Amino acid sequence: MLGTAVPIVLLAILALFVFVVAIASIRIVQPYQKGVIERLGRYQRTVQPGLTLIIPFVDSIQKVDMREQVVDVPPQEVITKDNVVVTVDAIVYFEATDPVKLVYNVADFYNAATKLAQTNLRNVVGELELDSALTSRDHINTRLREVLDEATDKWGVRVVRVEIKRIDPPADITQSMHQQMKAEREKRAAILESEGDRQSQILSAEGQAEAVKRVADAERYKLEVEATGQGNAITTVFNAIKDAEPDERLIAIQYLETLKIMADGTATKIFLPYEATGVLGALGGVKELLNDQNGSNGKG
Repeated sequence: MLGTAVPIVLLAILALFVFVVAIASIRIVQPYQKGVIERLGRYQRTVQPGLTLIIPFVDSIQKVDMREQVVDVPPQEVITKDNVVVTVDAIVYFEATDPVKLVYNVADFYNAATKLAQTNLRNVVGELELDSALTSRDHINTRLREVLDEATDKWGVRVVRVEIKRIDPPADITQSMHQQMKAEREKRAAILESEGDRQSQILSAEGQAEAVKRVADAERYKLEVEATGQGNAITTVFNAIKDAEPDERLIAIQYLETLKIMADGTATKIFLPYEATGVLGALGGVKELLNDQNGSNGKG
């Protein structure tokens, strides 16, 4: 009875050992991971995501996360080119490209990346003056990414991008900058207001000039029309007189009619032009003509 129980126990122990070995030989690598397998302390191979079999107690596997990671660079004081102390805070985004280099070439990547980012951040910002540092974040981000990417290449890591979270100057510098910006805004407002007044005056003057021009054009047109009308009237009268073929007697009679009109009123004196003597001579001829006509009538 005892002799039969011993083989059964041994078989059970062997089955348990085989089960444990089978379980220990199975490894699952997630889709965002890669596995670095070592055999007896030496690099053996790199495995892709999925089910992987290893030799228990001989092989070991290290899983490397291939997703994009974030390193938060702690705030630090940096001296700019014009000797102003500013506080700079940044974030570095990276992703693993070679799991073997990441495992064997750097012991603590996060700590190494943080120190490296701090050092290069001081160098990049230290090359700029305060105004340039505050307005050139894209330049700082690009420059810092290039430097970090070159330095971390041997670690099997690619720096995706670098973002400057904030650049804080000292309180007194910040207050001075606010006063400067306020003065600049007030200056621009005064310039815009002055420019607006100038444009308003120019437009008003142009409007007045246009109005004067139009009034002058209207007066000129009126005078031209009146002159044209008078010229046409004179021409009509002249042509009528010319067609009638007047003699001196007719002109004398017309002259007398004009004198009659001039003498009508309260005027006590009438000034006759020098040319009136000729007309008066014509009147004498008219009188003789009338006398001759009356004598002829009496004889008859």
